[in-house]
Amino acid sequence: MGFSTVITSGKGGAGKSTVSVGLGYAFSRQGSRVLLVDCDAGLRSLDRMLGIEENLVFDISDVVCGRCAPAEAIYPCPGQEGLFLLPAPVSAEALVPAGVMRRLVPMLQQYFDHVILDSPAGVSAGFAAAVCAADRAVVISGADPVGVRSASSVRTLLEGYPVKEIRLVINRFNEAYFRTTGTYEDLDEVIDRSGIRLLGLVPEDLPMAARIVSGKRPPESTPGMMALSRIASRIQGERVPISPLG
Repeated sequence: MGFSTVITSGKGGAGKSTVSVGLGYAFSRQGSRVLLVDCDAGLRSLDRMLGIEENLVFDISDVVCGRCAPAEAIYPCPGQEGLFLLPAPVSAEALVPAGVMRRLVPMLQQYFDHVILDSPAGVSAGFAAAVCAADRAVVISGADPVGVRSASSVRTLLEGYPVKEIRLVINRFNEAYFRTTGTYEDLDEVIDRSGIRLLGLVPEDLPMAARIVSGKRPPESTPGMMALSRIASRIQGERVPISPLG
């Protein structure tokens, strides 16, 4: 049986959907069978980011309501073997309840090595539905005071769920900007204030983000994808440094 990971953040704009998609590519390139589940009912984006927007007929709400079989709502990602998407509903009113997700996700885990749940921003019912069936939570944050406070708040909420592991990914990290602001003495202070053990550091990588947002495969050689590949390896138990120098 595969492992389920929810990618979450307390605030919008942290880059969790980009991280979700990037991790999907990284896991599948390492030979895993990966399902991305878009949990953002009404504001779905992963279909666009994976380049399959025009192919959609069914979504997760159709599966839950019995309008289609699960396999009919799971779409292969073009050009990337082993990567699949279960899209969110178009309407926010079609949000799948947490109780249903607790039954659905374990079923999906029987067919995939990794089920990645892309949580909506904030801590509403959509957050609860995404988190309730996850084995692991990865909290996405910037190295800024608002992001760090948000990450700390999400950690407190996650401790109320049966999540086995909570880890932190610092995203869009720009070392020159971080040192210029002087808000924190170093990254250790960022980690301490979030209260979450660090899983990985993803540098600011505009070319990678632009490729993903436009629905194109990101190259493996960009700094951002190389960092996400290291994170994927660490999740799978490999002893890989957080950064090439660490």
